[in-house]
Amino acid sequence: MIYNIFFIVFLSFFSNEPTKDKTINTTKQGVVMRLADNNSVSKSEQKFSLIEENSSTVPSLESFEVAFEGYENLKIQNKLENSILTIIDFSLSSNEKRMWVIDMDSNEVLFHTLVAHGMNSGQEFATNFSNKSESYKSSLGFYLTAEIYTGKHGSSLRLDGIEKGINDNARERAIVIHGADYVSETFAKNNGRLGRSQGCPALPNNLTSQIISKIKSKSVLFIYHPSRKSGLVKGFIS
Repeated sequence: MIYNIFFIVFLSFFSNEPTKDKTINTTKQGVVMRLADNNSVSKSEQKFSLIEENSSTVPSLESFEVAFEGYENLKIQNKLENSILTIIDFSLSSNEKRMWVIDMDSNEVLFHTLVAHGMNSGQEFATNFSNKSESYKSSLGFYLTAEIYTGKHGSSLRLDGIEKGINDNARERAIVIHGADYVSETFAKNNGRLGRSQGCPALPNNLTSQIISKIKSKSVLFIYHPSRKSGLVKGFIS
């Protein structure tokens, strides 16, 4: 036992860097390794690496790659009026901060926050999605942000779903970004999960106005779930 302890201390002493610094996020490590080979790294991985360098938190590479492809397609089609990309990852627990607002020009995460899913999409995790009115479920895919209005939840932001059959009923369903008391760490701690909306991506009240002001008017919002990882960016409504 004494010998084993001595051996561990010996290895740590002669190491080139502290042991605690040796733990590298596997996603980041993979991207860094591929960046060394310009022939194998993708454009989305290059962008992801830049954002990671400038930010304390990033979405998963898997969600970012799909979001980036859609963002680039919409940019080429001149459908965007600013450089903001918002990613919501509904593969994560509602107790986690699963929404990232990213400035694609400065390569920086501006906001990282909690976000609610629809009450019929699941409890702690969102697993069921719908485009139907009164389903009270979240819809996946790509949206363009639209105009700000004042409703029962205060300042709110309309969303236009741009994937036919997936989220194109967003306006009819009144799927909007708004604030809610049930989107808070306190609520999650007391209830084991966030509260849930009628399908809207609801935000913490203290951040709603700031986020809406930043992402309004033709920026991209992408709601990710691995059940629809592929084929998301080819069917945009013209």
